[in-house]
Amino acid sequence: MKNKKKSLWLSFDRVLAHDLKWQVLILIGVLAAAFLISWLLLTLSGDEWSRFCERKHISPLIAPLYLLIDGNAFNNLYMGEDSAGGITVFIGLLVYLAGVVVFTGMLIAVLSNMIARRVEDHRNGVIRYLRSGHYIIMGWDEMIPSFICHIFEKDSKADVLILSSVKSVNISEKLQKSFSKEQLKRIVINYGHRTSAEGFKEIHLEAAEQIYVVGYHKQSAHDAVNVECVDSICSYLENASIRQKPSRIVCVFRDLDTYAAFKTTEIFRKVNDLGIEFVPYNSYSGWAKQVFVKRKYKDYNGANDEYEYPAVYGKGITPDDEKFVHLVFVGTTNFAVAFAMEAANVLHFPNFNKNGKGVRTRITFIDKNADKEKDEFITRNRHFFEVQSYLYYDLSDAKETEKQNQGARDEYVIFDGGSRDFLDVEFEFIKGDVFSKTVQDEISKWAGEHNKKQYLSVFLALSEQRENFVMGMNMPDEVYANDVPVFIRQDRSDNFVTNLRLSDKERSEKKHFKHYEVTADHLLDEKDQKAKYSNIYPFGMNESAYSADEVSLKRAKLINYLYETADYPNSKFKGILSLDAMSDDEIWDAADKFWQSPKLTVALKWSNLYSAYTIRTKMASLRIMRGLDLNDSSRDTWPLSDEEVEKMAIVEHNRWNVEKLLMGFRKPHKEEDKYAYPEYQSDLKKNKDLFAHHDIRPFDQLGSVKELDYEFSRYIPWILRMTEK
Repeated sequence: MKNKKKSLWLSFDRVLAHDLKWQVLILIGVLAAAFLISWLLLTLSGDEWSRFCERKHISPLIAPLYLLIDGNAFNNLYMGEDSAGGITVFIGLLVYLAGVVVFTGMLIAVLSNMIARRVEDHRNGVIRYLRSGHYIIMGWDEMIPSFICHIFEKDSKADVLILSSVKSVNISEKLQKSFSKEQLKRIVINYGHRTSAEGFKEIHLEAAEQIYVVGYHKQSAHDAVNVECVDSICSYLENASIRQKPSRIVCVFRDLDTYAAFKTTEIFRKVNDLGIEFVPYNSYSGWAKQVFVKRKYKDYNGANDEYEYPAVYGKGITPDDEKFVHLVFVGTTNFAVAFAMEAANVLHFPNFNKNGKGVRTRITFIDKNADKEKDEFITRNRHFFEVQSYLYYDLSDAKETEKQNQGARDEYVIFDGGSRDFLDVEFEFIKGDVFSKTVQDEISKWAGEHNKKQYLSVFLALSEQRENFVMGMNMPDEVYANDVPVFIRQDRSDNFVTNLRLSDKERSEKKHFKHYEVTADHLLDEKDQKAKYSNIYPFGMNESAYSADEVSLKRAKLINYLYETADYPNSKFKGILSLDAMSDDEIWDAADKFWQSPKLTVALKWSNLYSAYTIRTKMASLRIMRGLDLNDSSRDTWPLSDEEVEKMAIVEHNRWNVEKLLMGFRKPHKEEDKYAYPEYQSDLKKNKDLFAHHDIRPFDQLGSVKELDYEFSRYIPWILRMTEK
């Protein structure tokens, strides 16, 4: 850990900037110091000074003050017949001159001006304080409080430096509502531009623990400027004279396409070459991981409370479960698209078999312009839809009753037979206004099937927050009655939605509402029902946007370590006994080294990450398969049975198929397929460098590589043990 050095001037300037009282006290202190020094000098000048004071009937304590204050004191005391002589006269002269400077106003004026200028410089953020061990955040955005909270969660004593061209006073005012006075003391705001390498030396960038390149989200060239900033940082750190380096650079990307591009390209390989971990971040995808992976969100707006999200897969899905997970996104905004992509990557279950058949996770978009939006979505993910057909319905015309030209569509699919429709995720596009009766009736029908035929969740992700709120408060009755989770996008605060949910949840627990109805047999049927808004949840709040998943990152490194040390000829990982014989530090050192290796491509890093994200989903299925509660982790580290290994291996490959297709890989055509022409396998498999992957196929069509899916499933308990200590 680097030594942390914070200048004493920081505390001094904060005292000056606090109020006028402290400025006056400092001036009084300067005058008191002048008096004390004068008294000491006169006292040390010899006995003649004491005798002189006796002759003049002046107290030795008063005389220095007299010399300092009275402009004629020196003449009256030392030029008369009873004057003192020698060294005493000389020191008296010095004290007199000091009094002239101090008490005629020159020093006071100079000090006042210096104080005023320093206070102004402090408030404007042009004074540099932090020298090492600090965390640097570049730019200013409403999501920055969540970055700072993340840093303080890791290290409550951390020092945070915000570098921004926004007025420091404005930033300081906005931070006050999110942090305590003690926390604010650990936040320093400096004025500067994040792309200016000349200023990096002043903020001691090379000695920082970590750097967060955030920028300003509403800036049109946000991503381009952030890329330029990272380039400038790399150029600065490449200087041979700089030996210290930050451990990590987190760079925020606003555009989903830019963010997706950094999952497969090596544009920032030079960051890793410097021995620095590069982490791209997108707030939309980050929120999706909070909902689907961590299943938690935190209120950073003062209360700092943490809340749980419900699982979109109910109480867990077993291999024989006939219900499907159904996510409905109202709108095709960045939030909706990002959530859909992350859901497709992480929501995979054992009720879809190795033959590419079974129950699929369905992701539905409802939009007035769904006919056009679907074309853009499919173009972005063309290789997915070359394999998998999609669903489309036009509900925009309330009078339309015919279903012609609607339903399943496969115009983009280029494969046939068992080489198509083998994915466990499907997309559906519905053209219509969510406020229209036809769409409302469709949602009512789905809600009626909740917990019977499907696990339904509704995400209100329209661009206008008011429309999301209005819709969330006025969903069809079946949605509330059947406890369908409704996720409502909020711009900033979660307070209203959260408080409304907690209030209704408390009412439900106290009163235990019952719903009664008469059956067809004229019998009274009774069932429990929660209050109306017990299942509404906020998401998308700017000030809670950043939530790093360090546990999944560690798991991804371990997964990569297992594959790096695997015995590929025998399709075996390093034995558990061998791993147990090694120290944890030895394993982690090797895992970190492999993670930073130039041989590990960005695409493989993301593959390991998505594999790590799905461990939580797999454990939910394993728990319910073992007869445990969804949140019961007591047997997570137990070895998997042969049946469990079989099911989880199939889930892993189904996940991998979707991940590769959404990341830009494609299924090879027959003429370039190594399985179709094994005699040319060594040459055909090289097409993987051009993003044609031969293993994108149903599990039962794989060769020996499937054994590694079995191995990975067996090692899930070991991964959990290593990351839950």
